[in-house]
Amino acid sequence: MAEPSATLRSDQAVLRRWRTGDLDALDRAISESVEHLVPWMPWAADHGRDRTADFLARSHEEWATGEAFAYAIMSDDAVIGGCGLHRRIDAGGLEIGYWLHPRWTGRGLATAAVAALVGEGFTLPGIERLEIHYDAANESSGAVARRLGFTEVARVRRPEGPSAPGEVGIEVVRRLTAGQWRPRDRSGMEKPPPAARG
Repeated sequence: MAEPSATLRSDQAVLRRWRTGDLDALDRAISESVEHLVPWMPWAADHGRDRTADFLARSHEEWATGEAFAYAIMSDDAVIGGCGLHRRIDAGGLEIGYWLHPRWTGRGLATAAVAALVGEGFTLPGIERLEIHYDAANESSGAVARRLGFTEVARVRRPEGPSAPGEVGIEVVRRLTAGQWRPRDRSGMEKPPPAARG
């Protein structure tokens, strides 16, 4: 099964596949970001070291099966957030998710990370579209999607209502097709050159 590169680089940050050895760094990053994440990320309210360890183990399994490709967002060897490509939508598509430590917001890092995922996602066989889903009240997530040219295709009221305290319970779906992405000039994150084989 085809899989994306394990590492993506830019002058601002590095995206690297999660490792089990990231437990302390990820647990610290989430703990320091809880107030920032809880309004939008239901999982943040139940954060704990055991759950973080479970996430890292699950990330390894999902990468192996192709269900999801989750990355640490790194800067100067520090974990500053997370992002990933997820098979949560129909065949031919992947959903993108992302979060950043609040100390690192406002620097274009989320946009750079998502741009890297978009470029990599469209290299995978059969992937024709990528989507970003977010609550209508989450203006920061919406801004990242808009900057990268994702077009709004739906607004859906969730029958169960909001799943996190900052939400209004209306899911916005933005989509980008491979044809929309390729003609545009892309700078920023690129895959590193392949390692020399000896």
